[in-house]
Amino acid sequence: MNSPLPASFLTRSQDSAVADLCLANAQLVLPDRVVLGSVTIEKGVITDIAEGDAVPDGAQDCGGDLVLPGLVELHTDNVERHLEPRPEVDWPHLPALLAHDAELAGAGITTVFDAMRAGSIHSGKGRYIDYARKLADELLAARANGLFKISHFLHLRAEICSETLLDELAAFGPEDRVGILSLMDHTPGQRQFRDLAVLKTYVAKKRGMNDAEFAKHVQTLLDLQERFGAKHEAGAVAEATRLGAVLASHDDTTAEHVATSARHGVGFAEFPTTLEAAQTCRRHGIAVMMGAPNLIRGGSHSGNVAAEKLARNDLLDIVSSDYVPSALLLSAFHLARIWEDLPRAVATVTHNPARAARLTDRGALQAGMRGDVLRVRQAGQTPLLRGVWSQGRQVG
Repeated sequence: MNSPLPASFLTRSQDSAVADLCLANAQLVLPDRVVLGSVTIEKGVITDIAEGDAVPDGAQDCGGDLVLPGLVELHTDNVERHLEPRPEVDWPHLPALLAHDAELAGAGITTVFDAMRAGSIHSGKGRYIDYARKLADELLAARANGLFKISHFLHLRAEICSETLLDELAAFGPEDRVGILSLMDHTPGQRQFRDLAVLKTYVAKKRGMNDAEFAKHVQTLLDLQERFGAKHEAGAVAEATRLGAVLASHDDTTAEHVATSARHGVGFAEFPTTLEAAQTCRRHGIAVMMGAPNLIRGGSHSGNVAAEKLARNDLLDIVSSDYVPSALLLSAFHLARIWEDLPRAVATVTHNPARAARLTDRGALQAGMRGDVLRVRQAGQTPLLRGVWSQGRQVG
């Protein structure tokens, strides 16, 4: 896609993507401990971690504030909220992407996998129309032109209950560097929407359906599952391999669901809905991801297992902001109180998601890692962001 901006602007934007920085007299959240010290970033990469309260010339004195790695987000619906701020209201895509990017930077997220739906339904109220390929092109162009504050990757949500999933996935290739492909099965009566009353509340609020329209919507999804379910599931697994993407499951509920995920080669499970599913994930070596809003609110809005229950049972590996970007940082400090272990809690939003997505260059305060860092001060139990840096360049 051709950029409307002059080449000189793009060159300056890209040249400013890295910078030098030293944050000193800070409580550094290292992978295994918290120490008073400084972190130095040169040309966008962490070059030194030093202990002690010295403040070198030119360094930023953090006054004892915490410094931790930038947050890594694997599954957020936030971009869709900016694209469609109200039902059936389409917002211009580039301004939406830039607003989304700025919001995440302001929440301390320095790496994001932007979730976009693949798989359309072309009939009925509440239909979903193909948009992933076009949006991906726009996102990749903005990234190439240096327009984003933070690091963006693609996450394709493969909707099993659809008419066009495999055709839409075929439009992507290895050159797109799709990072994650998640298997979504929103067939009514199972997984996230075992309770049809919960589904009705959700879609009625989002799409304004009356009883007859909701009944037709449910039947449409059931018919699509019967026609395409097995074919789409097998095809999506094959497409993840072709694209070189990490495969994720979504809303696993039973031990059988998890066993199927394991056979597919799933790397991590997004939002398992029961304790049984999370326990089975652990036995199969599948990392468990839960939503930060669930954790902060003390429970699932749709009646599924509480993230805190999984945390207290040593069954929580990764946290996602899901639909509230600011909840990701809050969740780390909430987990730190539960576990009495800040480095372990911070890892659920930095190191663990980075490794699950096969990113080995970020997620920890270590020499050689990307200079993605946060400065945080606590006000009671609430973490306050005092600065956000992506590759040493301040973005928030």
